[in-house]
Amino acid sequence: MIKISDSKPYLIGEIGINHNGDMQIAKKLMDAVNACGWDCAKYQKRNPDVCVPEKQKGVMRDTPWGRMKYIDYKYKIEFEKSEYDEIDVYCKNKPIEWTVSVWDLDSLNFISNYEVPFLKIPSALLTDTELLAETAKSGNQVIISTGMSTLSEVDEAVNIVEKHGQKPVVLHCHSSYPAPHDELNLSIIPFYKERYDCIVGYSGHENDLEPSVIAVSLGAQVIERHITIDHGMWGTDQKSSLEILAMDMLAKRMKDIKVIIGTPDKKIMPSEEEARIRLKARMIFLPPGGRPDSPLQATRSCQGARGGLPPQ
Repeated sequence: MIKISDSKPYLIGEIGINHNGDMQIAKKLMDAVNACGWDCAKYQKRNPDVCVPEKQKGVMRDTPWGRMKYIDYKYKIEFEKSEYDEIDVYCKNKPIEWTVSVWDLDSLNFISNYEVPFLKIPSALLTDTELLAETAKSGNQVIISTGMSTLSEVDEAVNIVEKHGQKPVVLHCHSSYPAPHDELNLSIIPFYKERYDCIVGYSGHENDLEPSVIAVSLGAQVIERHITIDHGMWGTDQKSSLEILAMDMLAKRMKDIKVIIGTPDKKIMPSEEEARIRLKARMIFLPPGGRPDSPLQATRSCQGARGGLPPQ
């Protein structure tokens, strides 16, 4: 279960497949999640035989490991039990949380062997009603991403999860990599909050930090961003991911957002008290009739207006 804080959003570092099948890269990214104060490292778990369309399996592709069939490439970068056993121990020793996006029922069954805080349904599978239902029935908290989806599809996904006794966490998402600013439509975040009465958040694929900051100011309680060691690494998601320095910058900015937003109560703040005493005391209001009784009062009136003319 996600632990929502009053002081900052829950930060998910989406490693996904940016590890390129290399456990040492995965460990460096988990180290970054821990060092930067993020909450969770997330991977993607899929059965390539199920997830890769038949017509694509035999397509040849150039990769860092040579030219190979697309299905072989997908297996090359897929972590299996030995890697996830290592991930589980590694994260517990930090300690940070870890989990996965499940892309098929086989992967859902696989991940049931581990204790994870939640499971995520990616935008691409938001309309997979069986996967939604089975994930909700697993007892794990369910997060859904809503990129490239209609409102009716989001409604249906939420309803399926709720039928099995859960309130999903609903993440607004734009599924382009990178996502253009003029299509982000972050105003949907408070709309989701009102419509579904649940924890809401934002899964960002843009190149910068501002949309994530704005999302939190609009009510996002969960922020997910892809992360990488280096934008120049092999993989389709690398260029739309945050490098470690940006991860640290975002975490630090997230700590300030809710404090800066504050409350709708208009009041004199503690640090204003001294200024109020010093500046308000100099303001001497004119008597009825609008004329100062003495040159000194006129001078003070001008000073009270901070160098402007006395009120007429």
